Amino acid sequence: MAVLSKPAAEPKFGFSPIPVIDISDPESKQAIVKACEDFGFFKVINHGVSSELVSVLEQEAVKFFSLPKSEKTQLAGYPFGYGSREIGRNGDVGWVEYLLMNANLDFGSVPFPGIFRNALSEYTASVRKMTCHVLEMITDGLGIKQRDTLSKLVCDSNTDSMFRLNHYPPCPLINKNTNGGKNVIGFGEHTDPQIISVLRSNNTSGLQISLTDSSWISVPSDPSSFFFNVCDSLQVLTNGRFKSVKHRVLANSRKSRVSMIYFAGPSLTQRIAPLTCLIDNEEESLYEEFTWSEYKNSADNSRLSDNRLQQFKKKPLNDS
Repeated sequence: MAVLSKPAAEPKFGFSPIPVIDISDPESKQAIVKACEDFGFFKVINHGVSSELVSVLEQEAVKFFSLPKSEKTQLAGYPFGYGSREIGRNGDVGWVEYLLMNANLDFGSVPFPGIFRNALSEYTASVRKMTCHVLEMITDGLGIKQRDTLSKLVCDSNTDSMFRLNHYPPCPLINKNTNGGKNVIGFGEHTDPQIISVLRSNNTSGLQISLTDSSWISVPSDPSSFFFNVCDSLQVLTNGRFKSVKHRVLANSRKSRVSMIYFAGPSLTQRIAPLTCLIDNEEESLYEEFTWSEYKNSADNSRLSDNRLQQFKKKPLNDS
């Protein structure tokens, strides 16, 4: 199991520097853009997603992860299904078990109890609606005239969006007597390849993000709010103006952590390149154009911590 050589440094701030955005206020559009530029990450309040719905889904997730291992592994599969410890197929491991699903799936075909299926369907629909609203606020903040420039990429029924439930059990390896008090990795450092991802967790901390100076800060848990990550594809669409945030999860020695993440991705055939309305000419483009399918395949064949965008960066003209 991966461990850090020493406990990660906590922020030197007397308060959390994570931007908090009230998305019920249209004037928050500039604050979202600044958060995407400075952190690639922000917290959303007044989001309109039912707290009762979130609570039901979390309860159902806890019930599932409490099942015997033999029952959970009946849903094992790749890329979708149940998994434990192994993250992907390239050697990454973590102190985690998970369910990964196609977010556009008819959850009626999933072998879960009816309450679980209904909660999955209603939750993904609500979060998709919130995500599209946030993306439209971003286009407003960027001064893009066509308001659905970003939202239309992820809100159609044929998009390649995913939904993931993660469970991080209490980790007995975190013990000063056995491992010197070192942190244990629940989910290793990485960026998300999609356009934007939306996280919600229970009241157990563990999520950390990397700042521009490469230091790590802990994100205070808040089960009533959602956290948005700028993903690789949005970094490309904004020609590097927004930064895809590197993040990780550390295991907890005493409490379980349950998180639910909606990964808003485009259709497999969607071409990804810097938006022409954000650059003056083609020469300013920092990235080669690619399809989401091409980038997804590249991500699937890489390690978590790899810089996946590096191979799609344009070489300076004087290097050719």
